[in-house]
Amino acid sequence: MATYESVVLVKQEVFVYKIPPRSSNRGYRAADWNLNEPTWNGRMRMVSSGAQLNIKLEDKISGQLFANCPVEAYPGVAIEAVSDSSRYFVLRIQDDNGRSAFIGVGFGDRSDSFDFNVALQDHFKYVKNAEALEKEKAEPKPQLDLGFKEGETIKINMKITKKDGSESTSRTGKKTGGLGILPPPPKSAEKSPSSTNDFGDFVQAPPTANSAPSQQQQQQQQNSSWVQF
Repeated sequence: MATYESVVLVKQEVFVYKIPPRSSNRGYRAADWNLNEPTWNGRMRMVSSGAQLNIKLEDKISGQLFANCPVEAYPGVAIEAVSDSSRYFVLRIQDDNGRSAFIGVGFGDRSDSFDFNVALQDHFKYVKNAEALEKEKAEPKPQLDLGFKEGETIKINMKITKKDGSESTSRTGKKTGGLGILPPPPKSAEKSPSSTNDFGDFVQAPPTANSAPSQQQQQQQQNSSWVQF
């Protein structure tokens, strides 16, 4: 599959210095360079092609390539920061025949060197995440067993909406509501033969010998006399 180049960063002005060999393991120091007399001046383009990253030093006008620095990892041997400044770095450049050399590179402003660092970190972070994603796709995923084991049960909570709009939660069985079945009415006491006739409650029982009928009872008897035949 064809890969396309993508420009990650462009800085219009960088300075290149010829640096002395490293004298010890303490690291490079920009103070050891002749900073007032750079060897070359031009622009920097950081270009990515898939996981590959190249830092190209080019002429500002013609775009002619001055040097190329392939970067396989950061931090790494291709780019090393100096110990006494945040604006200067050591690059390992390579030609088409694989020969390499080390040069010093500096930025005129600290914001340019900050952008340089961030662009390097973002690129390799992206590469790392992409590799992890591809590895995850290639690895077989374990099959999930979602079936019920022997004797395993499941409980389901169900919301039941009643006719009045209220809700109740039922887990097992049915939940009854409402009035249910009413009990039968109690049996009434048996009436004496003297107080009942064919018309039952419409006729008042006659007064006993020990009590005289009240005026209200007399009135009721007169009013009820029309039902007698």
